[in-house]
Amino acid sequence: MADITIEEIKRLRSLTGVGITDAKQALVEADGDFDKALEAMRKKGLTKAEKRGEREARAGVVSTYNHDNRIGVLLEVNCETEFVAKTDEFAELVKDIAMHIAASAPEFVSVEEVDEEAKVAKRAEFTEKAKADGKPENMIGNIVDGMLNKHFAERCLLEQPFVKNPDQLVGAYIKEYIAKLGENIVVRRFSRMALGEVE
Repeated sequence: MADITIEEIKRLRSLTGVGITDAKQALVEADGDFDKALEAMRKKGLTKAEKRGEREARAGVVSTYNHDNRIGVLLEVNCETEFVAKTDEFAELVKDIAMHIAASAPEFVSVEEVDEEAKVAKRAEFTEKAKADGKPENMIGNIVDGMLNKHFAERCLLEQPFVKNPDQLVGAYIKEYIAKLGENIVVRRFSRMALGEVE
């Protein structure tokens, strides 16, 4: 068995939010391979995060972010307890989300938030485009579904690639914090204003 130091256990614990026993067990199972243990703990944490997603989140913060006096963001992020709402980790997450909103200008929090009218209008528009492009009739439905998914994913915060790590979606980044902090975290709403922009 590989030698496992207390420093490695503490490091794994700080990166994943798991207990000391779980961190040590993960390192033992990974035969001392830190990266392998970290990956295993992240997967385990994300599975727990999925379950936490059903829990009520009514504590949290309303935060503001100002970029260069040109773009402003007002954002509400909820968690389950005031204790977590006051942690540095939660504050860091909220700041990162606000900064992402300033940079990427999403229109909705999630796909579920998009109203049916907007979806119907876009479906009609994309159907006309597919027909005009001469796509085969039997393929138009699938083509339009793909175009719709892409269109709304680009405009939904949780589906956008995170500005600080484009390989990760914002939704997955938030789930990491759910796993780390042990509470459900929900982006409730946001508003973004850019200087000179007219709605």
